Amino acid sequence: MDLSPEPQFVSISGIEVFVAREYPPIWHSYCAHAELVDEDNAADRDSALLVAGVRRAEREWPGLVLALRYAPSQGGFAPGVLVVPESQVAFVGAGTVLRAYRISPEAERLWSDEAELGFWSWRQHGSTVVMSAEVGLAAWDIDGTKLWTRFVEPPWSYSVDGRLLTLDVMGSVATFDLRTGS
Repeated sequence: MDLSPEPQFVSISGIEVFVAREYPPIWHSYCAHAELVDEDNAADRDSALLVAGVRRAEREWPGLVLALRYAPSQGGFAPGVLVVPESQVAFVGAGTVLRAYRISPEAERLWSDEAELGFWSWRQHGSTVVMSAEVGLAAWDIDGTKLWTRFVEPPWSYSVDGRLLTLDVMGSVATFDLRTGS
């Protein structure tokens, strides 16, 4: 996802998400009306900035707004936001930063974690959310509870068929249960 400087809005099942690479002109208004502001004031100006917000259909303003400085940000390390409408949980990954937020009934941070060497993507497979990173593969349930994590070494890939996850790490293939990791 190539983020523009201005917020880009996407609506998913009555939940609106915006992302940007810079603080939008009305950032202070977003913060004033938010239930939760999660702003990382890291001094490292060489890192990229992700600004995001999540608004539920019944709210005029985003209930959750966040600004995260992150690295790495080049070569496939784009930030990602996955919202699970049925559980009202948002998963955010950027650089090495991983976070999850409950967005209803009131916004709150559920946890913060790390993706060693850099986050790649979130994918939802039924009731499981899978996070891919440079040297890690991990799974959470849709409520944000961590199920398992695995070290992987590039090049690697995975696929899911029902409850089975097939992991290919440098030609060595293993299949295991998506929910248990074993």
